[in-house]
Amino acid sequence: MKKKMHFTILSNNSTDGDGGYGVGTLDLNNVTSIIIDCEKEQVFIDLEALHGRSIIEKKVRFSSDLAHASDDYYRYWIVWVAIQISQNGPYYAGCTASEVRVSKEVRRIKLGYKSLPEQVNYLDKALKGKVLLKHVDSNSKKLLYQFLSEFNEDYWKYSPEELKQQLSGWEDL
Repeated sequence: MKKKMHFTILSNNSTDGDGGYGVGTLDLNNVTSIIIDCEKEQVFIDLEALHGRSIIEKKVRFSSDLAHASDDYYRYWIVWVAIQISQNGPYYAGCTASEVRVSKEVRRIKLGYKSLPEQVNYLDKALKGKVLLKHVDSNSKKLLYQFLSEFNEDYWKYSPEELKQQLSGWEDL
């Protein structure tokens, strides 16, 4: 049977309380990482991306130099989606994306490109409820729109208009 993936929504914030241990730490309980495979036109949840160990990142030697991925590469987007709960229920509150490229060369260890500072900054912005998707290509926006709107109609319905607007524009495809 195929394992159904879920968005992470956990409660009991560890930073509540007396302001002692744990205050100022990032709480990743309400963020989910989604991978967009541009070549296969697939979208899937991979929570290991939160730790830099997603299926697309394994056995890849990354560099922050775009030329490191060579001219023949697979293109991916790691999308950070933060969930919040309003009086209506859960919704997609923040959504950002960071590009990852992996060389198509068949080797024991592949070469790739990703910007770790960019990924961390985008993750932080998603956690803060920002929507930054204007830099994503139209086809990937279409795939993400389809995934998010079909995953849970209520999440999508209660999401901010900014998210819906930034994921539009692909209708011309």
